[in-house]
Amino acid sequence: MADSARSSSDHHALGVHGPDALHRRGLMLILSSPSGAGKTTIARRLLEHDAEIAMSVSVTTRSPRPGEVEGKDYHFVDRAEFDRMVEDNEFYEWAEVFGHCYGTPKAQIRARLKEGLDTLFDIDWQGTQQLYQKAEADVVRVFILPPSIEELRRRLTGRGTDSAEVIAARMARAQAEISHWDGYDYVVVNDNVDACYGQICQILAAERLKRARQTGLIGFVRELTRG
Repeated sequence: MADSARSSSDHHALGVHGPDALHRRGLMLILSSPSGAGKTTIARRLLEHDAEIAMSVSVTTRSPRPGEVEGKDYHFVDRAEFDRMVEDNEFYEWAEVFGHCYGTPKAQIRARLKEGLDTLFDIDWQGTQQLYQKAEADVVRVFILPPSIEELRRRLTGRGTDSAEVIAARMARAQAEISHWDGYDYVVVNDNVDACYGQICQILAAERLKRARQTGLIGFVRELTRG
């Protein structure tokens, strides 16, 4: 299927709202998976074909890498500013990794939720737990599994960029991450990337239609029942 045709059908499947649609509250869609399960491909396709969802932009204390853009890839701050944000409870979740801090800022995401726009998160199970504890009603958690451990090993080996020791470490980490599958609302198996993407589109469409997210519904029904 050509990208242009897929884009049209994807928008229909995802339930993108027309001008007469009821207003809804946005949601926070978390995609988690072990390395090699295809999460990045799925996320990229969602962002390409759905105007109502955007990637969460984290705050970090590390320096920009070549080509990275402030506000698009990350919000870059120094450690003092990051510590102030932690102290002022401005993050949904944050962590220190290899000497650098990363955090998910509340303000921008809350503004998007209010506008009926969704935010996509590519985070691990620990970040998922933190986010869910802070914003349970707005969070939708999806875990992507590989079809088998053998296929996961084949995908990681097929990259041709890592040593046997690195691949072994990645496999061990992947199996540890998979053990947390039951902390998610939905679990999908990525045996075929198109089928997996379609399932996640269905999940997103259904979650967008949940009654609790239809903020314009009460007034609409009230008008229907007058008379």
